Formats: sequence, C-alpha cells, structure tokens
Amino acid sequence: MQNASQGPVAPGRPRPAIPATVWMLGVVSLLMDVSSEMINTLLPLYLAGGLGVSALAIGFIEGLSVAIATVTKFLSGVLSDWSRRAKPLAVLGYGLGALSRLIFPMAVTLDQIVLAKAMDRVGKGIRGTPRDAIVAAVTPPGIRGASFGLRKSLDTVGGFVGPLIAVGAMLLLAGDIARVFWIATIPAVLAVVVLILGVREPEGERDVKRPDFRLADAFRLNRAVWVVIALASVIMLARFSEAFVLLKSLEAGFSPAWVPLSMVVMHAVYGLTAWPVGVMSDRIGTGGLLLVSLGFLLGAHLVLAFAGTVWIFLLGTVLWGLHMGFSQGLLGAMIAGATPDALKGSAFGTFNLVTGVAVLIGNTAAGWLWQSAGSAMPFLVGAGLTLAAMTCIAIGRHRFFRT
Repeated sequence: MQNASQGPVAPGRPRPAIPATVWMLGVVSLLMDVSSEMINTLLPLYLAGGLGVSALAIGFIEGLSVAIATVTKFLSGVLSDWSRRAKPLAVLGYGLGALSRLIFPMAVTLDQIVLAKAMDRVGKGIRGTPRDAIVAAVTPPGIRGASFGLRKSLDTVGGFVGPLIAVGAMLLLAGDIARVFWIATIPAVLAVVVLILGVREPEGERDVKRPDFRLADAFRLNRAVWVVIALASVIMLARFSEAFVLLKSLEAGFSPAWVPLSMVVMHAVYGLTAWPVGVMSDRIGTGGLLLVSLGFLLGAHLVLAFAGTVWIFLLGTVLWGLHMGFSQGLLGAMIAGATPDALKGSAFGTFNLVTGVAVLIGNTAAGWLWQSAGSAMPFLVGAGLTLAAMTCIAIGRHRFFRT
C-alpha cells in the first residue's frame, strides 16, 4: 500500500531550499497567530470571571468553534481542488479573521463573543486548507516535512509572542482585557497585507488540465490517508482545548494578569521543536516521532492533573508544547505524502473535518468532566486516550508509517 509519508531525499543529493512562498505563508501565520493568541489566552478568563460562564459551556464553545472551522475547511478544500485557485480563498479566510477582531473588544454578552468566535473560526476554516495546499504544491516531496514544520514553527512563534504581548498589555493597562483585544487587531490586519502582497500562487497549478472534479472524490481517498485521519482523531480527543490548561493555571497559583505566561512557555517549546522535527521526519520517518510526541502528551496530562504549584504546572505546559512540536508538522506532511496531487485540497479538508468533530466531542466531554468530577479528571481521561493512540501506532507502525 502507499506509504503515509513522502520519500526521503536521495543520498548524495543536496537538499532543495524551502520555497520563498512557504516562508511568506509562515510570516502570515505568525502575524495572525499573534493576534489570535492575544485573544485566546485571555478569553477563558473573561468568560469564566467576567461573564460567569461554566467549564461545560466553555468547552462546548471551544469545540463548536472548531467544528464551524472544520466544516468550512472541508468546503474550502473541495472548492480549492475544483477551482485550482487557493490564494483567493486564503485571502478571504484571513480577512474574516481580521474583521472578527473588531467584535471582541466591543462584546459585552456571551452571544457577541460566540458571534466573534464563529466569524474567526469560519475565517480559519476557509484559510487553512488552501494555505496547506499551496505549501504542498510549491514544495518538492523530499522536503515536505521541513516545509510544513517551518510554517508551523513560524506560526508558533506567533503563539509565543502573542501571549507575551498580552502579559505586558495586561500589566500596563491594569488588566483591561477589552483594550488588549483592540491591540490584537493590528497584527491581524498586517497578516492580510503580507498575504496579498507577498504570496504568489504557483502558475502551473492553474494551467494543468485535470479531470473534472466530482464531490464524491473527496471521500475516495486512499487507505493511507484514512489511517492518518483516524489516528489524528484519537489524538484530538485526547488533546482538548488549551482553554482548560489556562483555567488550570489559576488553580496552580497564577494571577489573572500572568496566566498568558503559560502559553508563552508552551508555544516557545512548540515553535523551537516543530521545524527540526519536520526535518527529522524527512530522514527517519514518522512512526517513531509520533510515539515520542504522544509520550510527551501522556506526561503532560498526568502532570497537569495533579499540578498544585506554578512550577509543576509549567512543567506540564512544557511537555504539552513538546507534544505539539513533535506532532503538528508530521500530520500535515503525512497527509501530503499519501494523497494524489489533484486531491490534496480535499484530503486536507477531510482531515480537518473529521478531526474537528473529534475536537467538538473531546472539548465538550472535557468541560463536563471538569464540572462534574473536578479539574483533574479531563486530564486523566486524556492520558487514557493517549495510551490508546500510542498502542495503535505501536501495532500499526511498520505497516502504515515509514520507520
């Protein structure tokens, strides 16, 4: 059967350079993630403290937001394959994300927050699939892991800088979350400008004559793709929203102004590991690296379940960040390597659709467990699901993944 990863670079041949388009898309992701994380690291505190929203409701809102995004991701992937034009969809998606930033600082009710989150997630859903399809289209097969890892690393630099700016802004603005949200609009607008002016879609993708696209083709992906999707779904059930990690930080002793610091630590670790791991996957394969990543997630769940001090909590966030860095670029590269060129957009869309349903279930369940059985229980259940995913990889590693 077809392998779920691209082949390695041939010995003795120089590794091709990562295309400039990948770098520019990474910068776009960085800027948008700065904006997103400035909002996302403070939003759970605002919902729980300012609006009195329960953990169950927070989990459902987070899961619903992802579900909205993933349905949109699927549709944008299908449209990307049909139209052979990915950049216009990416511009639309990033533009909606930037517009949503204007709603957050003015929102005073839960309905308004849900509206802003929905618009942001629709934008994220539209932009994610065509962006990944562009990366796959411009990147030689032998460096796909490095390219996806680079883009994700730049994205997570934004995940590091955004919470850091949020910490400084909260201290300077005396904890005024709404004013921090206004500041978050600036990098979002810059992301759209860089995308429009700095990213060029490959001309060859438009000129090549391909068979007519049929909607059913999106569901006729090969078995290697579905193996990756199934595995990723189990991982997403185990790795619920970081909103629960942020809420846990309050129990560990953080004051509200310093809560974003936990995301600074997590995304610093994430960003420093995603690119090197992507390069490593091009050389040694995916199965072993995925097992390592899940080992980090298992450790994070167990540490966070019982974290009663700031330092133990920070250890849990470091482990969570290592898991993210070891897993994210790999999944994208595996999907790209297992899919025919004409269906890459649909493959990424289907991947995001199925895993998004898993995220909705996982987040809602985590909120229910937190509310009914205490804050440790979601992490303990997550540890059990992580063990199940590790078992699946260990059993199917030599069959489905290049080791």
